Amino acid sequence: MKVQRISHVAWPAKSNSTQLFRADTRAQLQRSCILLSRHHVVFAAILCVVVPFQIGCHKSADSEPGVVLHPMNTPVDRYHLQGLVLATSAATNEITVKHGDIPGFMPAMTMVYKLKDPAEIQKLKPGDGISADVLVHSDSEDYLLDSIVITSQARPGSTPAMLPPHQLMVGELVPDIPLVNQDDKTIHLNDYRGKALLVTFIYTRCPMPTACPLISSKFARVNSALAADPKAYSTSHLISISLDPAYDKPPVMRQYGLAYLDDNPSAFSHWEFADTTPGDLKKLAEAFGLEFSEEDNQITHTMATTLIGPDSKVEQTWAGSDWKPDDVAAAVKAAVLRSTR
Repeated sequence: MKVQRISHVAWPAKSNSTQLFRADTRAQLQRSCILLSRHHVVFAAILCVVVPFQIGCHKSADSEPGVVLHPMNTPVDRYHLQGLVLATSAATNEITVKHGDIPGFMPAMTMVYKLKDPAEIQKLKPGDGISADVLVHSDSEDYLLDSIVITSQARPGSTPAMLPPHQLMVGELVPDIPLVNQDDKTIHLNDYRGKALLVTFIYTRCPMPTACPLISSKFARVNSALAADPKAYSTSHLISISLDPAYDKPPVMRQYGLAYLDDNPSAFSHWEFADTTPGDLKKLAEAFGLEFSEEDNQITHTMATTLIGPDSKVEQTWAGSDWKPDDVAAAVKAAVLRSTR
């Protein structure tokens, strides 16, 4: 199985002598990349080959159209965007926008952007049509939205569910999609409202030790850390969701789960292993920023672990498998503590 890791485009550090790249050179490089959200996030592998350039003569950055200077005198490219707001997160100062082609920068896609002015987020809501400028700093990985104009208001009575699917942002409600656990019992994510819920995705036949087996081993360590704190244990819950519903039926999930629970069936009361229908799995994958595909009985997928707060809203997401169990266990405990204040 191939595992695609979610990553971001990382431009190599530049010396002072190469800070003022010509705007057209940078734009040409940027167009060779598939740009995705760095938060939480989108979730396909990004391959970007950056070829070093040496420019004999440099124009002044402010003499080039579409280029402004950052306060630190580093070049900033400005591109125009028109799109639809799908989600907002005041906690992270980010919005998700489904936009059309941005000439000279990127094709049409759905992407997460930070706002140059955090106060602007209070004016925006899902369903709003906007136009804005995208600021691309040569010394930053963040793409900032500036000069935001609401071109159309969200329809009265519209809800996020009426908008195109997108990866959930911090503070958004999770979809209440039905699952079937290892005991062949139907459960819903909202069944655990009032508890901190940690969700991840695996499949039992995954052959890569650095993929699903590693995630499940780390989940076992999180489970043990929470068990050492009775209050945290009683106010939290874990669910591992299968990416292979055709094979991972309840008996298979039960056998798989027992291997990580020291063959203790009673431990399923805190950590469940579940599958769902292919259609609902696709909805969950979109909501939690997961990419997966199946070919020749092999599943290629990214990895994402999400903490859902007691209010059924997203608290935090960890992409990949590099997270530390102790850090995640601490985040679960903190979510519970915040809800009791």
